[in-house]
Amino acid sequence: MTMLRYQKVEEHIKELLKSTDYAPGDRLPSERDLAAALGVNRLTVRRAVNNLIKAGLLEGNGTSGTRVAAPKMVRRVDIYRSVGVHRVITGLGGAPSNKLLHFQIATAGSKVADRLKIDEGDEIIIVRRVWSIDATPFSIETSHLVSRLVPGLTADDLVSGQSLYGLLGSRYGIETVNAERTITVAYVNEIEARLLDVEPGTAVLALKLVVETKDKQPIEYLSSINNPKLVVFRTLSADQE
Repeated sequence: MTMLRYQKVEEHIKELLKSTDYAPGDRLPSERDLAAALGVNRLTVRRAVNNLIKAGLLEGNGTSGTRVAAPKMVRRVDIYRSVGVHRVITGLGGAPSNKLLHFQIATAGSKVADRLKIDEGDEIIIVRRVWSIDATPFSIETSHLVSRLVPGLTADDLVSGQSLYGLLGSRYGIETVNAERTITVAYVNEIEARLLDVEPGTAVLALKLVVETKDKQPIEYLSSINNPKLVVFRTLSADQE
């Protein structure tokens, strides 16, 4: 099917947004500049831009022009009680969902054992899920859980998108606290790119986090990759602490 002119403009803008030249909050070229560059009239550009605003990719402002939409997900990186992604999203007014990709009972290697303060070879549970906000995937999270602290946990407990931390609280009476964390940059492979709807090799934000019980017993070693077009990490300001 042949694309209409405004659809071609939409695709051109989407390609701009995928590039490293535009970050959330950056201003787009003016309607006049886009029209001249693409050989179309300004009404065509305006229709395309309005469609992308409705889709949540752009934000319109009568005084400052059109900008790349702000991130959908703001993740706090302060030391705080672990409430999980589900609760963070609902707190932002979004609709959370997740899909279980992998569930495995395994033995801890040296790296994971060190993070969880258990012996190498101890039994762990590995859970991998892709998280979405308002049906838009933004993060792939892999949890390594100390098996003896979550007896009876199965894939069926998480396959319908349940909150892991909610389950820890309701079934096991465990209140969790975030401990050591590291944020770095990683590059997605083809499978991760497909899940996050980005190009292979795209730079993403990588979070590694140890989650402890209130008595300082590590229960989870979490590793996640996050689409930087949709996610920002933020600390509390001094007057919020």
